[in-house]
Amino acid sequence: MTEARLKYEDGELRLSDGRILAWRWWGEPTWAPVLRLQGTPGSRVGLNPHPEVQRALGVRYLMVDRPGFGGSTRLPGRNVAGFADDLVALLDHHGLERVPVVGGSGGGPHALAIAARHPNRVAAVSVVVGFAHIDADEARRLIGVNAAGYAAAELGWEANYRLSVEARTSMLGEGGVANTLSDAGDSDKAFLLDPSWRRVAQASISEALRDGAEGWTDENMALHRDWGFELDEVQTTVTWWHGDDDMNVPLSAAKRAAARLRRVDFRVWHGEGHLAPTLHQAEIIEELLSRSDL
Repeated sequence: MTEARLKYEDGELRLSDGRILAWRWWGEPTWAPVLRLQGTPGSRVGLNPHPEVQRALGVRYLMVDRPGFGGSTRLPGRNVAGFADDLVALLDHHGLERVPVVGGSGGGPHALAIAARHPNRVAAVSVVVGFAHIDADEARRLIGVNAAGYAAAELGWEANYRLSVEARTSMLGEGGVANTLSDAGDSDKAFLLDPSWRRVAQASISEALRDGAEGWTDENMALHRDWGFELDEVQTTVTWWHGDDDMNVPLSAAKRAAARLRRVDFRVWHGEGHLAPTLHQAEIIEELLSRSDL
């Protein structure tokens, strides 16, 4: 049992190609299931630091390490869309026919991918501070590590890998995840003073990057390149939540991506940044469930 004081269950699924997906259930078996896709780099242990909210909502989160993170086998050269098939195999494994899906940051495109490729398996989607393709001008307004990551991804896998190795060393060293947020906006810096948030964030990242930076680089490149599906293929209802002080994914880029979705409700948190979802778990999940008709 972790400090979150919620029941959890870990397991592994062997896919048809021999790869392993590591998964975790957070919450009681009788609670309503929600597929929760964490940001980049993150892992299945990255629970929201306010477990009392999840308990009050009565939702059970199914989380999974994407390829190359934590306990899941790496898949070099993967794109975003391909992971949707892995998620369907995971749903089949747990006997879940149709679920609401929430994807945060780098998990956002992956949530949209399963909705695009397997619409009958997704009840509703929420994208929360979701990653979106940016232009060079927007890249200059990112926090330092993300601006450098954009430039490195433009040069290719090897350049991004070298940067990811350096960032991994910094994030796993003294100071931890705070090392990458030193130039974040004030709203995000405030979270660094919350020991619960820091513990959860550090545990998630440490597990994700335990075996190296290759999986992180693979995902960076998958997000940076063509995702393997078109946003207008998503027929499921989508609510996209974003902060107007987000220095990880600029609001302008998020709006541009959301405008390509067929059925989207775009909601803005004013004066808040990339870590705002920590404080908004209840409204995010309540709104998602209201569209799920399960």
